[in-house]
Amino acid sequence: MADLSVSFCGIKSPNPFWLASAPPTDKAYNVVRAFEAGWGGVVWKTLGEDPAAVNVSSRYSAHYGKNREVLGFNNIELITDRSLEINLREITEVKKAWPDRAIVVSLMLPCEEKLWADILPLVEATGADGIELNFGCPHGMPERGMGAAVGQVPEYVEMVTRWCKTHTKLPVIVKLTPNITDVRAPARAAHNGGADAVSLINTINSITHLDLDRMVAFPAVGNASTHGGYCGSAVKPIALNMVAEIARDPQTKGLPISGIGGIGNWQDAAEFIALGAGCVQVCTAAMLHGFRIVEEMKDGLSRWMDEKGYKNIGEFMGKAVPNTTDWKYLDMNYQVIAQINQDDCIKCGRCYVACEDTSHQSIAQLIDAAGVRTYEVIKEECVGCNLCEITCPVQGCITMVPQDTGKPYMNWTQDPRNPRREVKAA
Repeated sequence: MADLSVSFCGIKSPNPFWLASAPPTDKAYNVVRAFEAGWGGVVWKTLGEDPAAVNVSSRYSAHYGKNREVLGFNNIELITDRSLEINLREITEVKKAWPDRAIVVSLMLPCEEKLWADILPLVEATGADGIELNFGCPHGMPERGMGAAVGQVPEYVEMVTRWCKTHTKLPVIVKLTPNITDVRAPARAAHNGGADAVSLINTINSITHLDLDRMVAFPAVGNASTHGGYCGSAVKPIALNMVAEIARDPQTKGLPISGIGGIGNWQDAAEFIALGAGCVQVCTAAMLHGFRIVEEMKDGLSRWMDEKGYKNIGEFMGKAVPNTTDWKYLDMNYQVIAQINQDDCIKCGRCYVACEDTSHQSIAQLIDAAGVRTYEVIKEECVGCNLCEITCPVQGCITMVPQDTGKPYMNWTQDPRNPRREVKAA
């Protein structure tokens, strides 16, 4: 059976599945239940200076799909509203009772070195395995000069990271905000400041929907609302991209990454790890379905690794990074064409409508004398855009078949159609 244990920037855990800093990790009761369920680690909900933050009511909203499936989750909750003393005491107790599990403590403080210097020894004394600097919270805290207000300024990221590396021996993980133009900038700053790792993504600025009768967004606090932090399965594509950008950036190469954002099953976790993550953090899926989801995550990942012949996490960690590149280096001579399996086709016509109305008019609708419809790909018109495959409700009915063009690899920098191509000297 595959070995799921990981050592992430020196922090050991029996599996790569950690709970992210959020309501599920706000107290000992929750964390103990999580460990009993099988989670490999937790990032304790963000601690700050006393007096503790004060939260509002209500706090959550959602973006729904069909049948009220939660696609995205929005929150306007702040950091822990429990005292620093209570949190530190509980962290100490839980770590003592569960020495084999990873406990990382999330921290958020104003940009004053003394405040960080004062709290770090207190966290170290709990026996915690590391700290995570919350430079990502997009609501409430930035107005106080913390959270994303720090994470959006690389100079601040580097400065606070260096303070922490000066005042603690614990591994320092910097949690990055996605609410920025180029996530590589704060990642590089964290690396320059001596960070042992980065974690990402934190939540995305969002308003999920409105009450059009009251003309107020959700979650409503009386007759007003505000933007919150968006998470859940809908943010996974954004998170994967940002993880990949850091993993393949020469300036942050080798910097350990903890992947966060829309992870709800073992496949999601495997994708993050393949793009360079050394462990993954989960929040929304646990909030929606409970702590027991980790059982299926561990089992699924283990079975897949056995099937692929991976003995441990390290054998496929980052394996997809070399295959992730800039658009200009993609093969301009590679070609695929759609193919419809007529035995599986249910004649719904969705592929035809999508292609005819919004794409390349490369699917023909044929109607015989009996009125039976058949859909066929016009190969010479098909550009291989994948739209028909995406819109088809029958998985596997439409496939994209690679074509032998007889042409060698050629990227855009070499393409004669590119007026700025790189022409080699004779």
